Amino acid sequence: MLYVDDMRRRARVRGRHATWSHLYADSTQELLAFARAIGLNPEWIQRAGTPFEHFDVTELKRQAAVAGGANPISCVQTGELLARRAAAFQVGS
Repeated sequence: MLYVDDMRRRARVRGRHATWSHLYADSTQELLAFARAIGLNPEWIQRAGTPFEHFDVTELKRQAAVAGGANPISCVQTGELLARRAAAFQVGS
């Protein structure tokens, strides 16, 4: 499953001023495939190999993610998702 949060934070990322959110998925493979499908460079993945891996996405890419089937979630839901992942990662280590 794919998720895109509603952070919409104004920031400079990779030298670009924009409004940013985060794209997550239940697996690395799913995340990378979807990122490619919406035009993201796989090298832009953040915190790869951790429960927190994601892509930073601009508002236009956020909209593309939702149009492509990503589930829009709140920042509160993002925190819950990441807490569950972190706990599962600890158990699996």
